[in-house]
Amino acid sequence: MAAAVASDAKLDKLRPAVASLDQISENEKTGFINLVSRYLSGEAEQIEWSKIQTPTDEVVVPYDTLAPAPEDLEATKKLLDKLVVLKLNGGLGTTMGCTGPKSVIEVRNGFTFLDLIVIQIESLNKKYGCNVPLLLMNSFNTHEDTQKIVEKYSNSNIEIHTFNQSQYPRIVVEDFSPLPSKGVAGKDGWYPPGHGDVFPALTNSGKLDAMLSKGKEYVFVANSDNLGAVVDLKILNHLINNQNEYCMEVTPKTLADVKGGTLISYEGRVQLLEIAQVPDEHVSEFKSIEKFKIFNTNNLWVNLKAIKRLVEADALKMEIIPNPKEVDGIKVLQLETAAGAAIRFFDNAIGVNVPRSRFLPVKATSDLLLVQSDLYTLVDGFVLRNPARTNPANPSIELGPEFKKVGNFLNRFKSIPSIVELDSLKVSGDVWFGAGIVLKGKVTITAKAGKLEIPDGAVIENKDINGPEDL
Repeated sequence: MAAAVASDAKLDKLRPAVASLDQISENEKTGFINLVSRYLSGEAEQIEWSKIQTPTDEVVVPYDTLAPAPEDLEATKKLLDKLVVLKLNGGLGTTMGCTGPKSVIEVRNGFTFLDLIVIQIESLNKKYGCNVPLLLMNSFNTHEDTQKIVEKYSNSNIEIHTFNQSQYPRIVVEDFSPLPSKGVAGKDGWYPPGHGDVFPALTNSGKLDAMLSKGKEYVFVANSDNLGAVVDLKILNHLINNQNEYCMEVTPKTLADVKGGTLISYEGRVQLLEIAQVPDEHVSEFKSIEKFKIFNTNNLWVNLKAIKRLVEADALKMEIIPNPKEVDGIKVLQLETAAGAAIRFFDNAIGVNVPRSRFLPVKATSDLLLVQSDLYTLVDGFVLRNPARTNPANPSIELGPEFKKVGNFLNRFKSIPSIVELDSLKVSGDVWFGAGIVLKGKVTITAKAGKLEIPDGAVIENKDINGPEDL
């Protein structure tokens, strides 16, 4: 009881403070207060470990068993005319040393993530005579820059719509007040509440109704930095034929993905299980790739009418992810939700176990090295894997802090080495790469004494290099 009284007192204090914030809309204020009150009521349901079941092939459908997409151009056009593509574009490129939206980092051949996305949809629209629009969900951090960038596509055959995800105030831990009302001006007082916000934001922006009025039925949602997240006709065809309201693409887990959320069957419904929900004593079991063999790629296909129904009924109560931060020495809390967690609220929801090629995120410069190398080629905006690589897994690449920022990374390579036959690469220290280098097998390069230059044309196979004498 005492806890309930304390949380009521916190809410009573928070409500008027939030009501007086004039930087955000009434919808945002309501959404924020609802999120906080759910958090304070501690309604986070504990997963009962013994009830978790491995989903069957009916629930997580193997990609190979999907019926082929129609070959007829007219039938394909009909399918695509029901589709909207939505990219989550709220992230900044700060972890890679860039200012502005992450989606404008150059990925390959001078093209940015956004360029590639536009080229892909353009080629679909051209090939099938359809009209697949592109929606970009920005955050208040990326909105202005994205607006400017989108102008350069004004002559393309693709409709581009942008809208913003909600802007919520950070909560001061000490007295549970909104940080902006403490006089913290500018962006530091605010946060975007995670991509679970995509459903209310799509509805509140009016974009959902606009798409429904054009006869659109499904939205394909993906992170803008996942180069593998391209429109897949087999999946779209399956969802329309089987009337699945929600589909999450999952892919087999490798040891690099042990923290990724996984799909489970729980009390008769399919559900996302995230590491944060796992009781401590089961974390190692969760991370093993024996019991939980798949993880969420965050490529999601969702029925637009179902989104409207659930948002209007306020039924999307996804698990809350508390994210503690510090701003100028003040401890703050931001509450977030994830779009994948919404799966359990939709009818006839499924997963599809897709090939690993549909998950190619660029989170760091080590990923950039992969996609800029000869491991991939670029065709019509699609990043295609080199068939000469026989190993289905990508090489594991670890670059030291000297390579963390994109600018530094690019300066340290005269050209990106050939890595088709590489298993793993670990680079530490002040290392510089010449042009036309070939790396094979397991390679470790450590600059032990000052600067280490790898000469043009060097071929390095299964070697540890600690200085020029090892080359």
